[in-house]
Amino acid sequence: MIEVSTPGKLFIAGEYAVVEPGHPAIIVAVDQFVTVTLETAENVGSIQSAQYSSLPVRWTRRNNELVLDIRENPFHYVLAAIRLTEKYAQEQEKELSFYHLKVTSELDSSNGRKYGLGSSGAVTVATVKALGLFYDLALTEEEIFKLSALAHLEVQGNGSCGDIAASCYGGWIAFSTFDHHWVTDQVQKQALTGLLQATWPKLMIQPLTVPKKLRLLIGWTGSPASTSDLVDQVNQSKEVQETAYQQFLDESKSCVETMITGFQTENISLIQTQIRKNRQLLQQLTSITGVTIETPALKKLCNLAQTCGGAAKSSGAGGGDCGIVLFKQKSGILPLMSSWEKEGITPLPLHVYFYGKQDKDESKR
Repeated sequence: MIEVSTPGKLFIAGEYAVVEPGHPAIIVAVDQFVTVTLETAENVGSIQSAQYSSLPVRWTRRNNELVLDIRENPFHYVLAAIRLTEKYAQEQEKELSFYHLKVTSELDSSNGRKYGLGSSGAVTVATVKALGLFYDLALTEEEIFKLSALAHLEVQGNGSCGDIAASCYGGWIAFSTFDHHWVTDQVQKQALTGLLQATWPKLMIQPLTVPKKLRLLIGWTGSPASTSDLVDQVNQSKEVQETAYQQFLDESKSCVETMITGFQTENISLIQTQIRKNRQLLQQLTSITGVTIETPALKKLCNLAQTCGGAAKSSGAGGGDCGIVLFKQKSGILPLMSSWEKEGITPLPLHVYFYGKQDKDESKR
């Protein structure tokens, strides 16, 4: 039996701008996992997940027609990952076989409430990794990322694939997405083997060294949000305010690049300053697009963190889910956790996950 576990993620900075090629974000992998197991089968295979089979099926209306949103159904990511990985396996002259694939997830609760930890990205990566082992493909981290990104785009159509990078590489990373148009064009022109070996324009995945005294705290507002829906809304609104949106992109890029410098120079104060700046930029994006990113609960989460000496902002698409706080030291953490709990905000007991080097100091960050 093959068993693969991949971590979830949280965005630290650079949300929304990161969907544009060359605009960086900072992301962490967290120690909640999606696990995929594969067992050889005869003549017929199966796909099973106790968690995902009970998730509600989301739908919306377009032109008064009911439309299912497959982007919220993890099984579609599993199927896309299987199709592409097996296509690559065939290019490597591997004989396809049958198997039972089982998914277990710590990233979604059984009633469909999401924590914003990137379950669709993690299940995609876990599926590609497991099949890579099953077919003995000797995939590198970069090849796993690229196969997973292709599968994700096939289903979701939008998004940066930053969650996939975090699930592939672990730890803290600086990430900017690739030129999606170039990749989509190349999918039609060349085999997967060549595309995985090619340099993808604008793609950057850079592991970050974390200052030893930096502390990360995560709060959950209990209000799950749909990333794909929120990104859709911003995409629809940005064309109306093109100049203001471009200014947001430029300022977000400058903010995150400065934050990356803060990591490289172990300057926690600089990192915190840029976190607060990034929060302001996301508030400006709300003014530009009319899309609510920082909900009242997230605003309360962030403001309470500020009073305790932390630098805070919403994480990911916003609209609910999680907020993150960065501290220079531990002293403000317990008072903040107490303040959050009084306001119905749940501190999540998550740590940053590093592949293969989970020493005690790192796992406490």
